[in-house]
Amino acid sequence: MSYLKTTYDVYKDAALKPDVGLCCTTNPIWELPGLKIPKIMQEMNYGCGSTVHARDLSNNPKLLYVGVGGGMELLQFAYFNRQKDGVIGVDMVDEMLEASRKNFKEAEQMNPWFKSDFVALKKGDALNLPVEDKSIDVAAQNCLFNIFKAEDLKKAIEEMYRVLKPNGKLVMSDPTCEQHMNDTLRNDDRLRALCLSGSLPLADYVKALTDAGFGTIEIRARKPYRILDPKHYPTDELIYIESVEVAAIKDPMPDDGPCIFTGKAAIYYGDKPFFDDQKGHILLQNQPLAICDKTAKALSDLRREDIYISESTFHYDGGGCC
Repeated sequence: MSYLKTTYDVYKDAALKPDVGLCCTTNPIWELPGLKIPKIMQEMNYGCGSTVHARDLSNNPKLLYVGVGGGMELLQFAYFNRQKDGVIGVDMVDEMLEASRKNFKEAEQMNPWFKSDFVALKKGDALNLPVEDKSIDVAAQNCLFNIFKAEDLKKAIEEMYRVLKPNGKLVMSDPTCEQHMNDTLRNDDRLRALCLSGSLPLADYVKALTDAGFGTIEIRARKPYRILDPKHYPTDELIYIESVEVAAIKDPMPDDGPCIFTGKAAIYYGDKPFFDDQKGHILLQNQPLAICDKTAKALSDLRREDIYISESTFHYDGGGCC
């Protein structure tokens, strides 16, 4: 049995019988005016964070969400795009699609603004998206890419890149791991289906995105997620897993490489009102400016005594240097 078949079976079971402990979300449920989320959707929230960010969702963007779960994030996306088929949900598990349809009917009763036809549910998977090229403004997935082995991950990212419009965003929440994972754990198909094996180091995760052509990467959150220990898992060592929220933007690739924001900032504290590096970056006196890692290195290489470069906070909220 392939790991993808194991994944199918795990989420088929989770659709037929909601499993609250299947995944451990690290974000509170969104609380927005007029938005009420059915309890069943919360119980079927099989993710490790959130991909819903208001700053990505202005002007009624066309939205794609892959791996629908119980439909909670689809409902949240529909809050920002209240038109027929404004949101597309894709899943390979028939039972999960049917569960979401049922849950949307309950959501209609709780939310007068919501109609089920705001969300178009389609059978498909991340490796072959049933979506036209360059038709999507914001694509998202939560705790899905982590299950893929290397070649399938490459294909899934390429598919997302294909369907996004120029300057479109791919917003993701996935587990990552900086420590070595032994082969026994990495090759355990069920643990992979549960997003508990196969986790990439964050640097490798980012490289997979930039290799596909995404010119800007934003690390928006990096939070504790799980511990895999020898008493409960087939590993000889303690393994710490984080949940990361990342946005990859389909910008043109700069000649000097991608802009990767890991939450660094530059602060100029010299005697003049501002510092201009003549490369498009103006630092106002004693005002922090969010900068990508590339700009951080360039400013650091100037070896000025009046510019401070912070360490990565792994929290980026926009308004940066590029």
